[in-house]
Amino acid sequence: MSGHSFTFTHALCRKPANSIVDGLRATYLGTPDPAAFMADHEDYVTALRATGAVVDVLEPLEDFPDSVFIEDAALCLKGVAICLRPGADTRRAETAALRPDLVRLFGRVIDLQADGFVDGGDILCSDDEVIIGLSERTTAQGVRDLQPIVERLGYRLRIFETPKGILHFKSDSSLLDAETILSTKRLNASGCFSSYKVIELADGEEAAANAIRFNDTVFVDKKFPNTADLLRGHGYKVEPLSVAQAAKVDGGLSCMSLRYSADAGV
Repeated sequence: MSGHSFTFTHALCRKPANSIVDGLRATYLGTPDPAAFMADHEDYVTALRATGAVVDVLEPLEDFPDSVFIEDAALCLKGVAICLRPGADTRRAETAALRPDLVRLFGRVIDLQADGFVDGGDILCSDDEVIIGLSERTTAQGVRDLQPIVERLGYRLRIFETPKGILHFKSDSSLLDAETILSTKRLNASGCFSSYKVIELADGEEAAANAIRFNDTVFVDKKFPNTADLLRGHGYKVEPLSVAQAAKVDGGLSCMSLRYSADAGV
């Protein structure tokens, strides 16, 4: 089993801005508390560093309330950073704000030239393929423009229609290892993971699907201890983290970092 899809030397994060109170949300779950969000974010960064990774943390961008969810603005593959085109109007300029840091950290940066849109939250990468779910934030045209870039980097690209009611493809799924996906029943029923082993979440635990496998640890939302126990039962090392504030603005664990290896070959 390979593992470059979940083994990382680095991560890039951005602190939450006070303007996070104006962040996008599909469902009203309350207004996030900026101080509490910052505390959760600091715990998140500390946890990633504890895996042995170098974590760069960028300063907040008050003009972009959702910019803490840095994953939506870029895709990192094999030492290359691809600047994406987020689907929400209020988030579109986040990519330009992030680009100078990508240039500083990566040997190569590619700008997605697209008439459509792609959010990083709709992209799930395994060792040899990139799965993209079409959604309200990611369009077929955007994916068509991304496909040749991904294929030149040596990946297959597969496209699926994300079921209605799911904001992002990775709202309902995450990679546990090169052969295994954690998924909700509703997303797995679409057949998108037919070539993988799938661990399905229990009813009522759907929000726990947005986990992160980062080196030897799977980070999960601490609100769902049953999911943590499920994964431990399958042999994974699990660490719960709070995403209570991020969840109020449609965020989760994967959203808050760009994860990559400093070795351009992986």
